[in-house]
Amino acid sequence: MRRAAPWLWLLVAVVVAGAAGLAAGAVPIAPRDVWRALLGEGDATTLAIVRAVRLPRVALSLCVGAALGMSGATLQGVLRNPLAEPYLLGVSGGAAVGAVLAVAAGIASATSIAAAAFAGAILAVAGVLSLARAAGGRGDTRILLMAGVVVGAFANAAIMVVMATASPDTTRNALWWMMGSVAAARWRDVLLLGGVLVVAGGAVLHRARDLDVLALGADTAVSLGVDADRAAMRFFMLASLLAAATVATAGLVGFVGLMIPHLARSLTGGRARPVLVASMLAGAALVAAADIAARIARAPAELPLGAITAIVGVPFFLARLRRPA
Repeated sequence: MRRAAPWLWLLVAVVVAGAAGLAAGAVPIAPRDVWRALLGEGDATTLAIVRAVRLPRVALSLCVGAALGMSGATLQGVLRNPLAEPYLLGVSGGAAVGAVLAVAAGIASATSIAAAAFAGAILAVAGVLSLARAAGGRGDTRILLMAGVVVGAFANAAIMVVMATASPDTTRNALWWMMGSVAAARWRDVLLLGGVLVVAGGAVLHRARDLDVLALGADTAVSLGVDADRAAMRFFMLASLLAAATVATAGLVGFVGLMIPHLARSLTGGRARPVLVASMLAGAALVAAADIAARIARAPAELPLGAITAIVGVPFFLARLRRPA
């Protein structure tokens, strides 16, 4: 029972956050009315709010949190670095550049935008690792973070250049990506991100043993029959795909991939597969709860989702920076 307790609490947190997301907002809806609306009953206004607006929004926020939690846990595991995460390493920024460039080019397909975001994320990962290697400290926490800051700053500069020469519609879309939001969630976004989460997340879970081996060091991994470089690149690609899909569907939502793996490790221990699953569940609950806060903090106006996660994540990051081990 004691071993099952963390998983039970995580599942309860996901269910509670999802249910609260359907009820909370500028127009509060009683839980009984939410349940009736899900069954197709009740007045037309409540049905429209719950089924057409809030249900896809809650589903997308859960998927975003799950993907970012798993991406962060994967990056921290492969880099053996507790401060690694998509936002701080510039992966999310690179994905945003790819998505904004695709929109500026007139591409409207969600799949094509996601592919452009993935390409940007891969280039960002390559840039961060190249900078860290050139500085002689690929495994050093602070050098990786500085490389991530440089790549992130370059990504922001590239987005600003696009915004300066783009149409007003493109500028608004770019700002939306930079702030992060699930307010415009559609079922196609949920299906896209959910599909990536199933495929890429499933691949990470399938290869979770390799993460455990990589944690022992490259030499030990080779002695156990694991190609360390190839395995690391595979995990980088999968983590980047997860992060890029969240950017393509919800914009930049930072610090989730930093905070959640620490919570997961404290609940499940250090083995990769339990940490990945716990990160997925805890990330889903966190982003769904953050979206509720974004909706009700200044209702009827909404705050950017990325701002809410940053308010929580920045103090956590500063605390971990003082004790990175």
